[in-house]
Amino acid sequence: MGAAGIFRAGVSRRAAILVLALCLTLAALPARAADDILLGMNYPLTGPYSVEGLDEIRAARMAVDEINAQGGILGRRVELAPRDSASDVLQTRLNVRNLLDAGCRMIFGGASSAVAIEASRLCAEAGVPFFGTLTYSMSFSVEHGNRMAFRECSDARMTAGVLGPWLNARFAGKKYFYITADYTWGWSTEAALRRATGTLDSEAHPGLLTPLGATDYTVELEQARDAQPAVLVLALFGKDMAYALEKAVEMGLPRFCQIVVPNLTLGMAERAGAVAMHGVVGTTPWTWKAPALLGQTRGQAFVDEFVRRYRRYPSTPGASAYTIVHEYKAAAEAAQSLEPADVVRALEGRTFRLLKDDQTWRALDHQNIQTVFLVRGNPPEKVLADPLRLDYFEILEARPGPGIALSEEEWRELRLEHGLPPRLEPLEGDRP
Repeated sequence: MGAAGIFRAGVSRRAAILVLALCLTLAALPARAADDILLGMNYPLTGPYSVEGLDEIRAARMAVDEINAQGGILGRRVELAPRDSASDVLQTRLNVRNLLDAGCRMIFGGASSAVAIEASRLCAEAGVPFFGTLTYSMSFSVEHGNRMAFRECSDARMTAGVLGPWLNARFAGKKYFYITADYTWGWSTEAALRRATGTLDSEAHPGLLTPLGATDYTVELEQARDAQPAVLVLALFGKDMAYALEKAVEMGLPRFCQIVVPNLTLGMAERAGAVAMHGVVGTTPWTWKAPALLGQTRGQAFVDEFVRRYRRYPSTPGASAYTIVHEYKAAAEAAQSLEPADVVRALEGRTFRLLKDDQTWRALDHQNIQTVFLVRGNPPEKVLADPLRLDYFEILEARPGPGIALSEEEWRELRLEHGLPPRLEPLEGDRP
């Protein structure tokens, strides 16, 4: 076959694959009555963050089942339309457009800030609310902030606000080494932590960027070992973090440095294993231990039901997805409307208590202001002593959101630095 024929054959195969993918996507839409409320979910079923995605879909289905058992939203049944983002921006673009065309009233999900930012952009153009589950990059709510976008999890500034004081009390003036995911979340996380720990000098405190989805961190960790830092920051997530941490332990790095993973989930810890996780310090906006610690009966009921259904504890991404679905219901019923602008206004400034202590959807930038926990990996014997073999984290501290979040003045200044107005755009029907 000549070059032209090969090209035509390749195009034909690609076209056939795209057509098949479209048919499968359309077939995946749930059967529903005309007045059902469709909620779109763009989450990573596959890819480097798939473990986090699995927790999201499990908890989201729990929330939908509970809501329907209680009569739905405004008397209408809720249906979930999930799509696999694979933590890929192009796939997210296809997914979100499909979900919007299908008539979704709200879209949520993500375990990558790049994915969440793209989904947020498309939803803003369509005038449909979007909620980020795992999206820690400051860019989501600063230069990409919009009136339709809400972030349920904490952000990079809040992460640094929890880690910074703990690290400064133990490693002030010591050498750091950063290994960072090369996209918006990684950049944002490293920058925030460098500022919080006074390690802005990249010559004194070196750093390396790595591609999303990497599996071999030998070269990066050899450089870290040669640098002999007191603190090794792995600004990595999902399977990427697990691969890097396993290798770091194999190379003996924990013997001479404190390993820090800024954003931790139960799935990440389980993937890395109890031996590798022992002594690792990081943060999480939620853990299955939080309801008992705070005496929160509603949160404990969520943990108990999740364990009953899935024989494992829920993690941060699951708690986030669950919270988002219930908060959408709460806002729609407070507004007595499904109109996007009405739902948005009902959420702005709303304080609620669901799975832990008080959380507030800040009206200024739609950041969820909440407590963030400093955690450390438990010894392997404690993990193994747990009935589910999943007691990976010891809670060291709980820091309230107002003391660690970006201030409103700082947010306005950052917006102006990016050539943006110091407030989110008005919606039709806003009071002057």
